[in-house]
Amino acid sequence: MSKVAPIIELHPWLALPPGQALLEWEQCQIDRLVADVFGFHAMQLGLPELDGLRTNRMPHRWLALDTAYQGWTPPAEKGPVSLEQGAPLSLRCDFEALPFPSNSLDLVVLPHALELARDPHHTLREVERVLVPEGRVVIAGFNPASLWGLWQRMGTWGVDRATVLPQGEFIAYWRLRDWLRLLDLEVEAGSFGCYRPMISSETWWNRLEWMDRAGDRWWPVLGAVYFVVAVKRARGMRMVGKVRKARVPHPVAAPAAVTSRQQRQAIFNKDKNE
Repeated sequence: MSKVAPIIELHPWLALPPGQALLEWEQCQIDRLVADVFGFHAMQLGLPELDGLRTNRMPHRWLALDTAYQGWTPPAEKGPVSLEQGAPLSLRCDFEALPFPSNSLDLVVLPHALELARDPHHTLREVERVLVPEGRVVIAGFNPASLWGLWQRMGTWGVDRATVLPQGEFIAYWRLRDWLRLLDLEVEAGSFGCYRPMISSETWWNRLEWMDRAGDRWWPVLGAVYFVVAVKRARGMRMVGKVRKARVPHPVAAPAAVTSRQQRQAIFNKDKNE
């Protein structure tokens, strides 16, 4: 079980220039990834600053927050909120025990829900349980092999805590792919983004914008954030035990046709006897 600081620590950081750039980039990515996912039921787990389902057209969509959000009041609880203003809160629940039956959701979006979860393995197993066969899960995570990951580890060495991400368990991209494979969740797509270092100064943050353009070309796997889209595959029917081969009847030789020479010989012998 990972030792994680309360998830509410993430929200003040999102007001900084890196946090705002993160939200903007992730919102564009999620809008693109979920727009063409069809079905009836979709759910987003955590991070209400993003509306991960606003471009999706499923009739039933929910935002679920876990118990770590008890001290934070989302805008949805202050009054009616449209999809353009933010993700409306639907329910509070434990991400390790989702209140949905098995095989009931067509899409689940997890924006940084795994690395800030108490038990990311259990959370991912719950997501697999509630997904229907051929359902999709969209996961956003912080990349430990990046400048942001390095800066986050330096938070224990006296670096200004205001510019450091919460001390959660950052899950490597390839490690997450292995977890998904073990759960029969087939990875369909992946992408990286946010290559600038963690800087609180807005002026310097804007000056380093060129790094985001260069990162996609020169060091794509070192982006601070990654997205993974996986599909729950349904296993086909499998034969158990020995398979008996059906008996194939042996061919029976048909009588050969009597040649005209044999016919003449038989007639000759008959006449001779008479």
